[in-house]
Amino acid sequence: MNDSIRFRAADSRDIPVLVELVTSAYRGDDSRAGWTTEADLLDGARIDGERIQIDLDRERSRILIAERDGGILACAHVMDEDGAGYFGMFAVRPNLQGAGLGKLMLTEAERVAREDWSLPTMRMTVIDTRDELIAFYERRGYHRTGIHKPFPYGDERFGIPKRDDLRFEILEKPL
Repeated sequence: MNDSIRFRAADSRDIPVLVELVTSAYRGDDSRAGWTTEADLLDGARIDGERIQIDLDRERSRILIAERDGGILACAHVMDEDGAGYFGMFAVRPNLQGAGLGKLMLTEAERVAREDWSLPTMRMTVIDTRDELIAFYERRGYHRTGIHKPFPYGDERFGIPKRDDLRFEILEKPL
């Protein structure tokens, strides 16, 4: 898969495609084609163009894109947060999930944090009931920290919850 994959940093022109990609991977019926769907947990938007622009403008923040033949296949946001890498906004086109592209994207994000910014650790937050997703990260060297953060109920930027027991757990990996 990786022979023809090219990684690059996103810019403002990519925002509409990024919103569509992230939404298709996590929300609505399209997301059910892949295994990363949150459709049973959350409704509403997963990301918007304004949030992406803020991340593009932030120092030591990069939205990575994996593309082939000019088509965007996957994305992830990596940034320096309090002296550690933070990995988020990770999305792979639902029909391409399970083919190894996510592993390549995660490896590239870790490379950026380690080599470009000399960060010692990568962190992320995952809804703690997402066992299959957490297992994916654990197979890549991440571990559950036991540190939980409340889900931001009432802030529709994170989606409209379908359950009242959502919370995040921080996963971490030494780089």
